[in-house]
Amino acid sequence: MNFWELIRHPRLSRLLAIRWSGQAVDGLFQSALASFVLFSPERQANALSAATAFAVVLLPYSLVGPFVGTILDRVSRQRTIFYSNIFRAINLLVIAALIFSGKTGSELTIFVLVAFGINRLILAGLSAGLPLIVKPENLISSNAIAVTGGSVLVVIGGGTGVGIRALVNSLTGANHADSLLILIAAAGYLSAAFLTLRLKGKEIGPLDHQLEAATFLGGIKEMREGIGFLEEHVDAARGIAATAIQRGGLTALTLTGLLLERNTFHNPLKPEQGLAGFGFALSFAGIGLTLGAFLAPYGVARFGRHIWMRYSLYASSLFPLALVIQQSQLMLIVTAFFTAFWGQNLKVTNDALVQSKIDDYFRGRVFALYDVIVNGAIVGGAVIAAFMLPKSGISIAVPLLVSAVYFLSAFRLLRASAFPPR
Repeated sequence: MNFWELIRHPRLSRLLAIRWSGQAVDGLFQSALASFVLFSPERQANALSAATAFAVVLLPYSLVGPFVGTILDRVSRQRTIFYSNIFRAINLLVIAALIFSGKTGSELTIFVLVAFGINRLILAGLSAGLPLIVKPENLISSNAIAVTGGSVLVVIGGGTGVGIRALVNSLTGANHADSLLILIAAAGYLSAAFLTLRLKGKEIGPLDHQLEAATFLGGIKEMREGIGFLEEHVDAARGIAATAIQRGGLTALTLTGLLLERNTFHNPLKPEQGLAGFGFALSFAGIGLTLGAFLAPYGVARFGRHIWMRYSLYASSLFPLALVIQQSQLMLIVTAFFTAFWGQNLKVTNDALVQSKIDDYFRGRVFALYDVIVNGAIVGGAVIAAFMLPKSGISIAVPLLVSAVYFLSAFRLLRASAFPPR
């Protein structure tokens, strides 16, 4: 089936509606948080504060994600996604109230953690259910559509948020504008919840033989089984590791771009200009994600999954060097576009590889573990970059390190002898 036939696929289209509507709202929500935390006039952004924001959002889920993954293999994924969307809509009402009053303390942090933790659970559940919706031969194209469409909609949602905020900010205070965006996001999550009702109770799994009670100790045992399953499928494990490394490097480059836009390319006293510039660069990354996903099925058909993933990571290693040559708006856009382009080739191909290897009995916990590993790499990339970047964001060390790590990972982790086509 081609892309357009898959998009019109009656079952896949329902799953895509849930995923894409939620991710568009994610972009809106994240733009409000970025505006409030990193692009407010009264708060001067630096590498450490931005890295801390990444860690706060992602690291706690990485600690509990493996146990949450067992839920996806025990409880109806459709019901889990429905109630999760309802709960995060309610959670955002609290966040909106806190931002409206200008609170930035631990109470805001806790509710933001909950919001992003729920988000990862939903995405893991949708990824785990995808192989039950489409035929195996359509997995790569379906992943390309689902993952890339979602990523693009995150960017579009973020850009929409920037536009709405600029409009509302002229009429009211910055905190009030950000809280209004989050109220809109809450309504969006509620809509995603109702879209989930279009799926049948067991349509995206788990299968009947898995619907038994989950316990904490059972969760530990089952996670060990999931890890053991990956040990038996070393190419899937290596693919997950390569994807995590690519995403970690992309985060380090994102942090570099954020600081360059906030404190160097634009007047630090006018953070709204930096936010607009950062959004502009991200839009090119979104275009790269889209085009990369369209190329992936053709690359896989020509070279096979394993070789195409190796080529994609090699190609990813070239373009951070643009920021080594010159740190300018143009070079940032070149880096954003091509690193996202080849990273998306790697990601959607690996998603299909993992889905094709993992039996549905393990799929939820394996994809939760996949999320944990990627999230850990994202946090690691942000923290490493934070200790290397000055407040201005001007540094050749970070893009040079990212380029070197990508190259070495492709050379060693995805080498033909250890990552052979099968």
